Amino acid sequence: MPVDITVPPSAGRQIIERYGGGGFLISGTRWMGPVLVFPDRTIPWPVTGVAGIDAAALAPVIAEERRPRILVIGCGRSFAARPDGLDAAMRHAGIVVEWMDTGAACRTFNVLLLDDREVAAALLSVD
Repeated sequence: MPVDITVPPSAGRQIIERYGGGGFLISGTRWMGPVLVFPDRTIPWPVTGVAGIDAAALAPVIAEERRPRILVIGCGRSFAARPDGLDAAMRHAGIVVEWMDTGAACRTFNVLLLDDREVAAALLSVD
């Protein structure tokens, strides 16, 4: 069952309104499966689980012209250990990783975005 986490939208920014049911509702658009969420757009993320999260899987975030300073990663329904070497690789790119379950990551992304922080999210979907 989807969980509603709606917060007031900010002009020109997209927020994560709901998650669950295998996808997300982001600023009125339904996305199925894992996604990368930037302040102004969302793209599908071809990762199937925590083991697939590495610097290569996060290359679209690293390649951003306006690279985020913070990357919130949602690792699924419940907390799981992050892959070895991920923090070092992202730190080398100038990005701090905040690792948490997907629900917390959705809420954290919204709060940081509304605080005008340079943030992106990499989210594994939950059923």
